[in-house]
Amino acid sequence: MALEQRLSLKLSQKLVMTPSLQQAIKLLQMTRMELETVLAQELVENPVLEEANESPEVEEEEEHLTLKEEPAAQNGDVIDHKESMDNIDLDAYFGDEWDSSYEPSMIETREASPLENSLSREADLYDHLLWQLHMGECTPIQREIGELIIGNLDADGFLVATVEEIRAMEDDPDEPEVHRYSLEDVQAALAVVRSFDPPGIACGNLRESLELQLDHQAQRRTRENPELGDHPDEALARRVIAEAWDLFLRRQFPLVAKKLGIELADLEPAIELIRTLETCPGRQFSNERVHYIEPDVFVRRVGDEYVIQLNDDGLPRLRVSRAYRRMLAKMRSEGQQAEAQSFIKDKMRSAVWLIKSLDQRQRTIYKVAASIIRQQQDFLDQGIDYLRPMVLRDVAEDISMHESTVSRVVSNKYIHTPRGLFPLKFFFHSGIDRDYGDNISSLTVKRKIEQMIGAEDPRQPLSDSELMRILNREGIQIARRTVAKYRDELHIPSSNDRKQIF
Repeated sequence: MALEQRLSLKLSQKLVMTPSLQQAIKLLQMTRMELETVLAQELVENPVLEEANESPEVEEEEEHLTLKEEPAAQNGDVIDHKESMDNIDLDAYFGDEWDSSYEPSMIETREASPLENSLSREADLYDHLLWQLHMGECTPIQREIGELIIGNLDADGFLVATVEEIRAMEDDPDEPEVHRYSLEDVQAALAVVRSFDPPGIACGNLRESLELQLDHQAQRRTRENPELGDHPDEALARRVIAEAWDLFLRRQFPLVAKKLGIELADLEPAIELIRTLETCPGRQFSNERVHYIEPDVFVRRVGDEYVIQLNDDGLPRLRVSRAYRRMLAKMRSEGQQAEAQSFIKDKMRSAVWLIKSLDQRQRTIYKVAASIIRQQQDFLDQGIDYLRPMVLRDVAEDISMHESTVSRVVSNKYIHTPRGLFPLKFFFHSGIDRDYGDNISSLTVKRKIEQMIGAEDPRQPLSDSELMRILNREGIQIARRTVAKYRDELHIPSSNDRKQIF
């Protein structure tokens, strides 16, 4: 078989990710804050890109002034600005406005902001404990070890390092067998830190923390009234924690009473006392900042219709600089500076891509929001019970886009409606079959489960099987494991944990 070379034509379709397409996809999935950061960075890096003024009249005036590059002429003659300035008596011109006798002390001075108006970081758990450590009476070695202990507390106030680990933190790596701190020093420093506020701090687990909180209560009561002895409820609570901890965690209170040799009714005050204790001692010093959400889309009701408005606040109006366009045209006419022309062309191309991609992003978000509002109008009119099942494919087919595009649009974006503020993903839920009518949204089923549990008898809570049977009687075909799954997603305990014994 002879080998030969030949030319042939072939037609094929291929998806090519051009730079402009990559940029459009990247902008589409950005949040508002990320988009503002990117646009601000582009304005800094690309000299051709500039922010347009809000007033068109101002823009026209700026352009008119910019075009005046030739010297001004009057009656055909060029005005000599230097000669004109020499003929002006500046002292006489400014004489009424500026007096040489004006003293600097008469110039208005602005007072500095009061110290209490200055922003500062709120004290957290570690600051609070370190302040007590340095204000308290303890030896220098205890203060040094105490700082190590405080530095090894988690946000809830529990100690994440053992006594041996704390003891070895300041050892010489060349001589690990020689300890700088003794075991007694570490234990003494740990006792000092545990005496601080909040009670129950610097314990290794919840059990130790609850016991320490009970000790703090007894010490406080003794300081207030030395004649009072141990409270019987506190003594019984200590026994519950020390002798029947595992049974207490499983809420097997009858077995707890049996193990302690008391009546079940006598156990109730001790259990209620334990419930008043703090399970996370450091929680009150949490300084997590509140994150405010700014919606990307506003939906307002006007008459019988819903009007969609994109939130453009904070986003700059971009345009290609007119000055650089004139500069490029001048370079082309003169046929010079090819390298500079290439630079300006690249920057102008990048600016145009960005402006088009930004415009395409806003159009796509509007289309997706409009499709959601059309398909979920019953929810906006009548409430969450009328939220219909919807998936990404429903919106994608409605606006003739790919599901991946819709997924990027709804990611990390929020919509403000007359029913409240929701993430765009809120409207996408699977459906559950019903014996009559259309399918029901899983979110609506969760709401029904939450309402039924809220109205149950606390001494006889509804089990997952009973919840399933009630929903089935309403025509909602749902399995018990699905009920359990929805209950867990709602962070609702099981019926055994919800049962009120006392």
